[in-house]
Amino acid sequence: MGSEGRVWNGAAAGTGDGNSGREEKPTTTAAVAAGTPADVPTSAASVDITLPLPEMTPHIMRVPLLLPLGLCKGSVKGWSSLDSSCFSIETVSGGITNLLLKVSVKEDTGNEFSVTVRLYGPNTDLVIDRKRELQAIPYLSAAGFGARLLGIFENGVVQSFINARTLSPADMREPRIAAEIAKELHRFHQVDIPGSKEPQLWNDIFKFLKKASALKFEDNEKRKRYETISFREIQDEVKELKDLSDLLHAPVVFAHNDLLSGNLMLNDSEGKLYFIDFEYGSYCYRGFDIANHFNEYAGFDCDYNMYPDKDAQYHFFRNYLQPSRPSEVQAQDLEALYVETNTFRLASHIYWALWALIQAKVSPIDFDYLGYFFLRYREYKKQRESCFSLAQSFLSELRNG
Repeated sequence: MGSEGRVWNGAAAGTGDGNSGREEKPTTTAAVAAGTPADVPTSAASVDITLPLPEMTPHIMRVPLLLPLGLCKGSVKGWSSLDSSCFSIETVSGGITNLLLKVSVKEDTGNEFSVTVRLYGPNTDLVIDRKRELQAIPYLSAAGFGARLLGIFENGVVQSFINARTLSPADMREPRIAAEIAKELHRFHQVDIPGSKEPQLWNDIFKFLKKASALKFEDNEKRKRYETISFREIQDEVKELKDLSDLLHAPVVFAHNDLLSGNLMLNDSEGKLYFIDFEYGSYCYRGFDIANHFNEYAGFDCDYNMYPDKDAQYHFFRNYLQPSRPSEVQAQDLEALYVETNTFRLASHIYWALWALIQAKVSPIDFDYLGYFFLRYREYKKQRESCFSLAQSFLSELRNG
């Protein structure tokens, strides 16, 4: 639950696909950071995400080259001569870490074109590796995932526009759509991203734990709630869970790691499904990515009773393991993935619980991050015994042949 839509009462997300072939050769600047794709224009400009949209718009219009009007006027054929009145800016979604804007231009011909601008929330670099994200986007885009990266600025990116609707949690649970998500996730996991292939999950969790355990709150109520947390207990739980999951030898893939409904889009007329927003993407365990997605069945009300039952999981697994021949998946492969997924189910709760603690300290957004920590950690403890028992029984059967 990291980017758009990670709120309890709902928020949508979306980015784009639509302006292929319309940009001129990009301009690069001295602001290019390590890991930034060389052919993507960049700028050191930034926009204050805390401003109301009417006040933000003039700042966006002044950003050179990249932000909507700058990008349109500087990098897209035919747009440089248009008057600013031809452009419009609207909010697509406002999650609790990002703001997504749709920027449209009406040309003299009457045609309208759009791009999207994603503005990063303050201090999100504490929980998101932007270098890792920017390194992955071109390769994922080349494989047909997400929107094309058109520009990078100090606190956001410009991307092409996807003409599709954001899924709801109920959509994800619908068997036909669940099958398509599984097939697309199988394809996503085949993408090769250059660099280290070492799984980052436990590194990220231990980094989160270190940061979360050293926070100081000025607000008395927050401080009292924070002081009830036993970080020694959490550390012991993480170590034990890591040791158990290591025994499963789960396949390592480049994972999305945040496949909630807000990061899934569907063009109903074309039947085309899109994965978007790869902020938390990294090499990780296959089972974690699937389990994290299943946890998002809980929706904005965080009703974890909506976690899929075994039959629904097997339906997903068949389409994931054999996208073209789901009926041919072997029983032992289904069981192995079932155990793997439901062990990493616990890791997903720990990951986002610790993420929420850090956000509780650094985010200016009015959201009960501390409450979200306790919600996820309680769910971890609620599911712990059954998930540990499932994995331990499976491993015991393997040892006994």
